[in-house]
Amino acid sequence: MKNLLTKTLSVLMALILVFGIFDNVYADPDPESEGETTSEETTLAIETSAASDDQIVVSTEDAKTAFLNENNPEAPEINGKSFVLFDAQSQVYLYGLDINQALEPASTTKLMTVLLALENCDMSDTVTITPMMFTGIPEDYVRLGMTEGEEFTVEALINAAVLKSCNDATLALAIHIGGSEADFCTLMNERAKELGCTNTNFTSSYGLSDPERPNLTTVSDMCKILEACLTYPEFSEIATSTQYEIPETNKYNDKRTILNANRFISTQMYAYEYYIGGKTGFTEAAGNTIVAAANKNGRVLIAAIFGAEDSEIRYSDIIKLFEYGYNKFTTVAIDEADYTTLKDNTEVQITQLLVDTDLKIVDYSIDLNPYHTTLTSRAIGGYTAVIELSGVVIDPNVTSQSFDIPLYRRYSDNYTYEVGTIHLLIEAKERLSEITPEKSSSKFWGRLKKLIITVLSISALAVILIAAIFIFRRRNIKRKDRNFRNKSKML
Repeated sequence: MKNLLTKTLSVLMALILVFGIFDNVYADPDPESEGETTSEETTLAIETSAASDDQIVVSTEDAKTAFLNENNPEAPEINGKSFVLFDAQSQVYLYGLDINQALEPASTTKLMTVLLALENCDMSDTVTITPMMFTGIPEDYVRLGMTEGEEFTVEALINAAVLKSCNDATLALAIHIGGSEADFCTLMNERAKELGCTNTNFTSSYGLSDPERPNLTTVSDMCKILEACLTYPEFSEIATSTQYEIPETNKYNDKRTILNANRFISTQMYAYEYYIGGKTGFTEAAGNTIVAAANKNGRVLIAAIFGAEDSEIRYSDIIKLFEYGYNKFTTVAIDEADYTTLKDNTEVQITQLLVDTDLKIVDYSIDLNPYHTTLTSRAIGGYTAVIELSGVVIDPNVTSQSFDIPLYRRYSDNYTYEVGTIHLLIEAKERLSEITPEKSSSKFWGRLKKLIITVLSISALAVILIAAIFIFRRRNIKRKDRNFRNKSKML
């Protein structure tokens, strides 16, 4: 019996090991993927057609100034030390000379002061005049005429600064906002940097010419300042009005009528129907300056001239610039529909490329420039939507990779302009997400079945063991009883 018990226990232990009741239950990786490795040098790339040798590719950044380097025989001759024509919608400089040369802007400086007044004051705010607001201005500079303690609204001072170029009205705004002109100039320069001005250093709020402290900016920077002013509808209303009437003040009993001195408004000779605002200036050091904006069918152009030799020629030259811009250049909104098919087809290609990898696309979005400008003659020939895929080289071993895929417009003369990008982000798949619900369910029930069989087997073995012990004890009792009887007979 002892041997029987030993054999029974041995069988029980063997069955326990066979059924593996000590195994853990967990989500195994897909057996089909086990053992697969990829060489570190393996990369995945989409085939792309090579660009032609005579193709001229212009990036979004380069497009802002690309036309300045193109020789156009139809471009007008402009009188001035520097000048520029700027498309406000596409942010492209269409034509110019020394557009980043720092020069004295004279009274066009007042645009920055007016901008800060529009941004920091209500038109109904009251400004009380102090001597600091009119002393120190040269005698030959235009003035409104103010008295200490006199009160003006911000609206009245802005009108005086824009329409008549009153220097004391401009200085009053500056000191009202900044506390002193010096502190206000600091605000002017900080705001200029925020607008993207790169060669501007204002030392005067109204355009004072001081050789020891030069007041400097560029025609390109001045276009950005005027563009900011145009975001306020009241600026255009003021700049294009024929006159403004300042009501009586606490120190002056009569009304003061200010006429618009800008020849775009005050004369028939230089009237320009698309004019929406601007400013002129003059000092001996700066010469004649002007910055102006026009809006034709929703398309806004801004032009500036510094250092013109004549006060009137600057008006005719600005009109020449506007007409050149409207006639020779075309600006259109970029339509995403033009690139939808190209975008979708490329996504399909990339997805197919990743089928046999542990990677997937997690972001695939398009970002287009709002507007695009090109020569009208170039636009007439039509364009082809193009995507550049040569830079999309995917490493299957890198878990996170991002690409900016350029989108272009290619014209028949081989000029190719970048008009946007597709942002592509590729990351590793999550391991658990690779196990399909069917696979996961099948494995779960398989393991559960295995566990149930194991439990039942152990139970059966336990019953057999108990039965064996019971039989052994019963036989042992009978053996002892038989021995006892035999001893009794012997006695």
